[in-house]
Amino acid sequence: MLKIVVYDGGYGGEAFADQLEESLPTVEIIRVIDWRSSDELLKSSKSARHTALEALRPYIGRVDLIILANHLLTTTSLKYFSRKFKKQKFIGLKLPELDTFIARPTIILSTKALSKTINYHNYLFRLRRKADTICLDDWLPLIDDGELTNRMINRELKKFYIKHHYAPTEVILACSHFHDIVPNLRKVMGQNLKVHDSFENTIRDACKVLKIRGGTGVKNY
Repeated sequence: MLKIVVYDGGYGGEAFADQLEESLPTVEIIRVIDWRSSDELLKSSKSARHTALEALRPYIGRVDLIILANHLLTTTSLKYFSRKFKKQKFIGLKLPELDTFIARPTIILSTKALSKTINYHNYLFRLRRKADTICLDDWLPLIDDGELTNRMINRELKKFYIKHHYAPTEVILACSHFHDIVPNLRKVMGQNLKVHDSFENTIRDACKVLKIRGGTGVKNY
C-alpha cells in the first residue's frame, strides 16, 4: 500500500488529510500534525523549515510521498526539501494560480510570515487581478479550538471593508486553516463568494506524482 505523510502544525493539516483520505481511500495517510510546534511554523520561513525537518526525519526515504500542508513551507522550502532529499518525493499546498483576469478586487487570507516572503510578493505580481492581503494569525488558534465565530469574522472583515472601501466577492485562502471556515466566510460575505484554495489541486498533484487514479489509489501505469 502506498504511504503518504501529511505534515502541518494544526487543524488545517487535519482538514487536508481528511479530504485526502476521502479522495484516496486505499492509500495509507500518515498524519504528522506538529501541534506543539505550531508557533514555530508561523514565526518565519527559516523557523518553519527547521521545525519541519526535525519532524519529518523519521519518514524521509520511508514513505512514497510527503505533502507539506502548509503554504509557508511550500512557498519557501519545497524546493529545498526536494533538492536535499532527492530520493524522497515532496509536494505541498501551493498558492492558487488564477488564469482568468477579473476587474473586481480580491482578498487573500494569509499569515504574516508568508506575506513577508519574496515568493509571496512574486505571486501577487503574477496574479491577474488586484489583490489585498489580510494577515489573520490571531484566527489560527481559535480555529484549532473551534472558537472562531461568525461575529469575529464579520468584525475583522468589516474593518477591512471600511479601510479599503469595497466588499470582495472573491477570496484566496493562503493558509490551510481557513479551509475549515469557508461556510462561515460565506455566511458573512455572501453565498455567492468565490473561494480559491489549494486542496483539490494538491490531491491531483499527489495522484500525478504517484501515478495513481484519483479516488482509487490504484497505480496507473
